Amino acid sequence: MDNNTIIVILVVLVMLSAFFSATETAFSSVNKIRLKYLANNGNKRAEKTLKLADEFTKLLSTILIGNNLVNIMASSLATVLFMNLLGDNGVTISTFVMTIIILIFGEITPKSIAKERPESFALTVAPVIDMLVKIMRPISFIFDKIKDLASLPFKKHDEAENDFLSEEFITMVEDAQEEGNMDAHEADLLTNAIEFNDLDVRDILTPRVDVVAVDIEDYDLEEIKNLYRDHGYSRLPVYEGTIDNVIGVLHEKDFYFLYYTDTKTTLRQMVKSVIFTSPHVKISALLRQLQSSKSHMAIVIDEYGGTAGIITMEDILEELVGEIYDEHDEVVEYYHKVDDHTFLVKGDTDIDDMLKHFNILMKEEYNFNTVSGWVIHNMDKIPAVGEGFDFQDFHVTVTDADAKKVNEIKLEFTNDKHVEED
Repeated sequence: MDNNTIIVILVVLVMLSAFFSATETAFSSVNKIRLKYLANNGNKRAEKTLKLADEFTKLLSTILIGNNLVNIMASSLATVLFMNLLGDNGVTISTFVMTIIILIFGEITPKSIAKERPESFALTVAPVIDMLVKIMRPISFIFDKIKDLASLPFKKHDEAENDFLSEEFITMVEDAQEEGNMDAHEADLLTNAIEFNDLDVRDILTPRVDVVAVDIEDYDLEEIKNLYRDHGYSRLPVYEGTIDNVIGVLHEKDFYFLYYTDTKTTLRQMVKSVIFTSPHVKISALLRQLQSSKSHMAIVIDEYGGTAGIITMEDILEELVGEIYDEHDEVVEYYHKVDDHTFLVKGDTDIDDMLKHFNILMKEEYNFNTVSGWVIHNMDKIPAVGEGFDFQDFHVTVTDADAKKVNEIKLEFTNDKHVEED
């Protein structure tokens, strides 16, 4: 084989190396949603490209086999060429020259081009790659089995990594927001949706002590009317004897029908059945249960069968879209800025919300849901007004408390790290 023929073959092999490198990058970066859209609109090539992208492991085996074959052949022929031209010194020079050529023209340049327009490139080469995948299927099968055996020790580790998938999605959303591809409202919606399945009923329920309810045995219609008027609720739980024995829910429209109509209907007849749930149920599962039963409220019972609190459809939806206020709701200011380093925080503020609001990293696991629970946990008692403790780089002082809970605290920061306003 003369030198001119070798040079022509070398050029072809470098081009093939560039082809395989660009194909690998294109299919690893391709937007499957865009391909699926094109396929659904009748684009047959997009359909084939999407199928190849979905079987990327098989595709990768074919690409790597092809890329390594052409690179090895190119290096061997280059050695022959340079030895023909330079004698024994040709081996060293061949290694240096081919390394530079393969890196520039076979790897870096084609991969950079494919990265810029992965869908276009993938659509263009899909028929050729599909044919190569079919041709190399027997060889790829052998390499896939070898790879499966080699990866056995890492399977448990991979399963553990999958547990952090939600956090990875949230990081992607935060990156998109920082880069300007998504506004704050869109980022919040996506983050809330990702975290939605991780929330239990206990995380968002209205606790027993804050539940406004009616005793079916001891009631006055005027008092019930005042409850609806003063609290603005459209439904009230109804219990018999004790709040631990909830028997149903009283709708506002049914009550006023009874109140203003001269009828023999009793209050007990107006009470509708209610769903019972556990604090450990996922709110996503409860939402489906409420939808299927056409209910808007569930009673949360503890492990002993007593009432732990209530949860409404609105509570669940607020975890997705944020606070929902109507004309009856009083807007609660959970955080009040005293100065650049001092804040007042309500005791019933969600602890996760406070940590996020002030960029505080909790280093240990916790099972309390409110700021009040956090303070009581740190002080091992229900504190009195004026008592406090140091936590990380700020001081906590109780500014309002009663015999059951902490109503308000004051946070005094020693630096500017946590006091940036949202």
